[in-house]
Amino acid sequence: MSVLDRIGQKLLFTFDPETAHGLSIAALRCGLPVSARAVRDTRLKVSLCGLDFPNPLGMAAGYDKNAEVPDALLGLGFGFAEVGTITPLPQAGNPKPRIFRLTADEAVINRLGFNNEGHLAAEKRLAARKGRGGIVGVNIGANKDSADRIGDYELGVARFAAYAGYLTVNISSPNTPGLRNMQAREQLGELLSRVMAARAKAPAKPPVFLKIAPDLVEAELEDIAAEVAEKRIDGIIVSNTTISRPVLRSGGAANEMGGLSGKPLFERSTIVLARMRKLLGPDMAIVGVGGVNSADGALEKIRAGADLVQLYTGMIYAGPALPGRIVAGMARFAEAEKLTSIRALRDSRLDQWASKPLS
Repeated sequence: MSVLDRIGQKLLFTFDPETAHGLSIAALRCGLPVSARAVRDTRLKVSLCGLDFPNPLGMAAGYDKNAEVPDALLGLGFGFAEVGTITPLPQAGNPKPRIFRLTADEAVINRLGFNNEGHLAAEKRLAARKGRGGIVGVNIGANKDSADRIGDYELGVARFAAYAGYLTVNISSPNTPGLRNMQAREQLGELLSRVMAARAKAPAKPPVFLKIAPDLVEAELEDIAAEVAEKRIDGIIVSNTTISRPVLRSGGAANEMGGLSGKPLFERSTIVLARMRKLLGPDMAIVGVGGVNSADGALEKIRAGADLVQLYTGMIYAGPALPGRIVAGMARFAEAEKLTSIRALRDSRLDQWASKPLS
């Protein structure tokens, strides 16, 4: 981390996490921080689901919930940015405080609960950027008090298909009661059928990804893989935050309810990623998320079966220069290993990761 990043982190850490997050969004909206020109290396390009990603590193959903700064994020060096989760109606989310830093673990626990400004506000912003370059995914969710949660996802597809590079169906947040139950096979089958039917009716037909939890057992992964294949979903994002609690060094905040993200999530999420690759085969698009905070971590996700990689919490601790550093590190690795494409690395440690036990 640079001196400037350390100063910025120290300043932001004087505020509570949610205020700090708002300040970082405001800074990006104002054109700060100014980052060095991102490395562009043809060996890092990834063609997937009809999209051409300049590099495999993306900003995960959860940071830019209201589609306020996707282009500023792309300017930091990300190959793509995912906005949301966006629900049809605005909702305040869960009571504060609801974000907790676990600094000793480079982790965060959150129980935000899909706080966002709703479809109309996000659509206005995304419509204003239509025609610009860069891949921006839209992560869609359901309102907490919705009488028809699957209907909420259909509305999200209809609303954002025209603006999204891809759509992500998020049923894996632990902070909306009952949401993760939609990962069960019967509910999932209905959800995916209706989502794909909604896309078929939309004027634009972006790829549809499903974001799953890392807290699933093997039988549940098998059910999800079967439904995803049957309903012809384009890809899987592995994974959301975890409700499990590995051994943590941080104090009282480690006992807070919510989803854990950051460094402690890396191993579990990567094992689930590898197991899903085994179940789905070589052709399904898979995005690896969880605990990435370095070029080595991003490369390891690819070795475990990921086509693309996302991060979020790592940037809280490493600063806004992190995506640029990771992309540069991946380019150096490709050069040193004489790779013609970073794609050649995929699955090279698939068996090792898939065989690890989930603790």
